[in-house]
Amino acid sequence: MTSYTHPEAIRQLFELQRQASRAQVDVPLLVRRERLLRLQKLIEENMPVLCAAVQADFGMRSPRLTEVADFFVLRAQLSHVLKKLSKWMKPRRARTPLYLMPASAHVQTQPLGVVGVIAPWNYPVQLALGPAIDALAAGNRVIIKPSELTPHTSAQLAALVSQFFAPDEMCVVQGDAAIAALVASLPFDHLVFTGSTQIGRKVAQAAAANLTPTTLELGGKSPCIIDADCDLDDAALKIAHGKLLNGGQTCIAPDYLLLPRGKEGAFTEAYRAAVARLFPYFEGNPDYASIIDSRHLARLRNMLQQAQTQGADVQVMAQQPGTPPPPPTSIGDGVARQMPPTLVFGATQDMQLMQEEIFGPILPVVVYDRLDDAITLINNGPRPLALYWFGKSDSVRDSVLQRTVSGGVSVNDTLMHITHDGLSFGGVGDSGWGGYHGEAGYLRFSHQKSVLVQSRFSMGAMLYPPYGPQFDRIMSLLHKLF
Repeated sequence: MTSYTHPEAIRQLFELQRQASRAQVDVPLLVRRERLLRLQKLIEENMPVLCAAVQADFGMRSPRLTEVADFFVLRAQLSHVLKKLSKWMKPRRARTPLYLMPASAHVQTQPLGVVGVIAPWNYPVQLALGPAIDALAAGNRVIIKPSELTPHTSAQLAALVSQFFAPDEMCVVQGDAAIAALVASLPFDHLVFTGSTQIGRKVAQAAAANLTPTTLELGGKSPCIIDADCDLDDAALKIAHGKLLNGGQTCIAPDYLLLPRGKEGAFTEAYRAAVARLFPYFEGNPDYASIIDSRHLARLRNMLQQAQTQGADVQVMAQQPGTPPPPPTSIGDGVARQMPPTLVFGATQDMQLMQEEIFGPILPVVVYDRLDDAITLINNGPRPLALYWFGKSDSVRDSVLQRTVSGGVSVNDTLMHITHDGLSFGGVGDSGWGGYHGEAGYLRFSHQKSVLVQSRFSMGAMLYPPYGPQFDRIMSLLHKLF
């Protein structure tokens, strides 16, 4: 296996893929399907190995969590793409206006060429291979740069991809932030980045030098609105699941809660019960993921300390009584990095946890008196990647949807919109741009070429110069048509 870890080797790999993409501009359906089936086989045959690698990187993250959060999503995506690909590839007819009759027109999709994927660490398999599935379906070559914070997973992905794919089809490159910057600077035909808004700006700047189009899947402050009439027990369970999945390290996790004044006590009890149901214990629980490293854990603790110093009410969820089973072996310091779920009441806009994406199991609660106040707070901040609303009134729901802008929405649930194959996933404003998943992903990584097929009976020559009375009569007739 060739190791793509050095800048010159990575540049040569890119050139190899670029030349291959130019040599085979048209990629037939059978070739695309065969590549997708190979990727499907890679996933099915190596899930235990990849789950173990993720566990080693996090210190504490059970294979079952990785199965549902990474592999379930990839399986569903592959199944959907394989079923729909032949339909998506067919040219789409475009209605021809009268003045161009009897010409015909259609839109033809073609591969862009070489797609780069810079993937994050939080779902290191799903967010590396998910964009690659859509890119391969569109007939492209793919270079993946996984995160350096998940070295075991990155190394396994590199080894497995090299077994199942030729370097000019798909390949994984490894390295630190400097290698990621190099990848961002290459003249890809499209570049996908998933990560923070801060780094996303740097990626966009690097790509702009080559006029490389980008898909940026960033993060932000995703709000969750509780309406006065909602079922608090049901909402609390779904919010706790969305907030605490993967230890809160999810880009679309609820980042703060907007709660009607007077509901604080009831929600606290409902949330506490939901947490106890999902995670009867925290320390050593393999279903409750560790914070990825000590630096991220220190940042989260500093957020809480600052909030408490400034007068916030910090309520840490207690571990349930009883003796938990022993933790799995080979966890490193994973137990020490399992941060308990925490509610923060009285959070204000000058606190760090209300200014930055939290990316951990901390949920600030902001009370509101009127729905207008909640909507104003949302709209005064950067546009979020996700928004969640819980309630029973269709009219209130529709008002929230009409008056706010976000990348996506789940109503009376959290996270689930990302699993719908028919919905594009992407951000808006500071939370990113461009979307993929399903047909939207196929089109995102395709060039949609417009084709007009002129007839030999074309009347276009009637509009050619020299202009005179006949031209005037024709134009007068055409004006009446519009």
